[in-house]
Order: sequence, then structure tokens, then C-alpha cells
Amino acid sequence: MSQKGFKILLGLVGLIILLIALVPKIFDYINQPDEEETIIGYSTDTEVAVVETIIEEGEVTLGDVTQPYQKLLVRVMEGEYTNLTYEIDYGNRQIRQNMVQLQVGDKIMVTISSLPDGTVSAFFSDYYRKNSLLLLFGIFIGASILISGWKGVRSLIGILLSLAVIILIILPGMQQGRDPLSISILGSFLFVGFSLYIIYGWNVKTHAAVLGSFIALVIIGVLAFFFVSNARLTGYGDENMLYISQLTQNTLDVRSLLLAGILIGTLGVLDDLVISQASAVFELFRSAPNQSFRNLFKSAMNIGQDHIAATVNTLVLAYAGASLPMLLLFSFRNVDFGLAINLEFIAEEIVRTVIGSLGLFAAVPITTALAAIIAVKYRGLGKLKVYLGPLNEER
Repeated sequence: MSQKGFKILLGLVGLIILLIALVPKIFDYINQPDEEETIIGYSTDTEVAVVETIIEEGEVTLGDVTQPYQKLLVRVMEGEYTNLTYEIDYGNRQIRQNMVQLQVGDKIMVTISSLPDGTVSAFFSDYYRKNSLLLLFGIFIGASILISGWKGVRSLIGILLSLAVIILIILPGMQQGRDPLSISILGSFLFVGFSLYIIYGWNVKTHAAVLGSFIALVIIGVLAFFFVSNARLTGYGDENMLYISQLTQNTLDVRSLLLAGILIGTLGVLDDLVISQASAVFELFRSAPNQSFRNLFKSAMNIGQDHIAATVNTLVLAYAGASLPMLLLFSFRNVDFGLAINLEFIAEEIVRTVIGSLGLFAAVPITTALAAIIAVKYRGLGKLKVYLGPLNEER
């Protein structure tokens, strides 16, 4: 069988395995019995409405704040009250957080309430954002395909696969009471294995990247387990955990969920780092195929050191950006930072950031060494080269 035929066969086998694993989950998800819907952030009576008419607008003073207000006629677009119209007040009774004025045709979220005497009224609840998010997602897909071509398409497939593993395997497993850490480790291996092979193909470069990722994930898991236990982190630093515990009647191991979050949170940066490092090794080897393992490793590590410095900086800034409101709050007051870092929600972020960075530190030399060994020994592999694929992806 030719190399191309072998790769096609392997891809079909992988697709069949993936379908066997995911299709039953999809049917279980579709056919699950109807349950009372859990609404997060909104009440069960919150629906989408469109502004039909601006009845009145002007300015009102509430305490020391003068702000614009509007009275609107809106038409409900879904739910029990579809096509019914209601007059709502926007900014006349409560202090607004912004001065955005609504226009005819704008979609908003309204909460509808029914009194015992049968009177039904509607109140402004939030702005409607779904269309903006869908537009942004469409631009993202178009840019990915335009810039990266077929590889961009494969990258999107990898993203969808990752989301499928999270939604259909990891989350249901946690809801059923399985250990979040063990099921996240399984999910992480599926992320790395399938996504890298889908995007970069069946070749030696991808093998090295996948092996490097697996070893780095083990290191991250061990470090996370030790320091989460050593720092006595409970997992309740995130206020959402209290709500989740109530929904699961305290059957969920919250600490394991924290460990799982650390592991999965590092994956997005890890796969980029390992594939870039493996690519560097094989490009260097292609330009000088007679060099020794030591020289190849040293040259590639020079590249890796620059890459990891930038990557770790990216990781820290990403976490800092997510925590910017908290950091800003600290800057307004005379805070004892020695005590502040002892707070669990801050300690969790520190542990998450530092352990993720340590995992990236380990991934670079490990992946570089694996790729360098494979590159130097590749010529002597004989018939195994047919099954392992080429050194690099086909252009």
C-alpha cells in the first residue's frame, strides 16, 4: 500500500473510531427526557423583543445622576407572549450603567411578569447580543480560511472536535459524578491527538508534537495535583462553584474540577508551542541533514527559548487581562499584597498561571529532544517510514 493510501486508510479508521465514540453521546443528548430548563443570568420569563416605537424620550435626574430615558413599545418575538406588544421603561427608574439609546428595530431582552389579577407587564432586562456574536464568529471562520486555506479548514474541524469532546464527553461525565480530573485527562489526550493530526496530517513532525504534549500534560497534572493539595485550595475561589455545587447537590468533586481546569486551560497554548518547536527541528534538519543530535537539539533550543519566553508572557497577560477588574480594585485601595495573595480566588489564578508556565517550560526541551532523535534516526527506520509518514507535512 502506498503512503498516501495508508494515510487515507488511517484517517478513515480514526473517523470511524471518533463516530463510534461520539454518535451515541449525540443521540443520548438529543433523546434525553425533557427537564425543567435551568436559566443562568436570566429568569425563565425573559424573552427576545424588538423595539416597535419610541413613545417618549428625554432626561431624568435620579439622585445626583442625570441620564437619558426612553419609553418604548416592544413586540415579543418568542415564547408564550409571541407577537404581543408592551410598553417598557428604559432608564426612568434606575441608574443606567451606560448612555446607549435604543432605536426602532433594535432587539432587546425583556422580562415579562404576570400579576395575580392577570395584569401582564414587561421590563428591560439586557441587550440582545447573539447576532453580533454570530457575525464575529463568521468573520473568524472567513479569516481562518482566507489566510490559512485548507489548513484553516482543518483547524476549524479541530476546534469543533474539541468542543464536541467537551460538550459530549467531559461535561456529561462530570454531571454523572465521574472524577473531573480523570475524564479531563482522557479528553485532553483526545484534544491533542485528534486535533494535531487533523490539522497537520500523519507525519513524523506531528508524532513528535503529540508525544511531547502527552508528556507535558502528565507533568502539568502532577504539579497541579501537588500544589493544589499543598496550598489547600478547595476550588471554591470561583463563585460559580457555589452555584454548581447546589445544582449537583454537592456530589461534584470541586477540587478535581479545579485541576481539570488547569489542565485544559494550558492546552490551547501547549499545542501551538509543541507543533512550532517540532516544525523548527525538522526545518533545521532539512537544511542540514548530516548534523548530529547534539547540534540539532542546540540549534532548535535557541529558537525554543525565544518562543517560550513570548508564549509564557502571552499566558500571563491572558490571565492578567481576565483578572483586570480585580487588579484595578486592588489599585484603588491600600491593599496588603502579602495577605491578598492568600485569598483563594487569587491563589488559584497564581497556581493556574505558574503551573501552566512550568508545563510549557517542560514541553520545549522534551519536544525538541523527541523531534531531534526521530529526525536523526529517521533514515535507519527502514520499512517503518511507510507507516510513520514523511518527516514533515506535505505542502
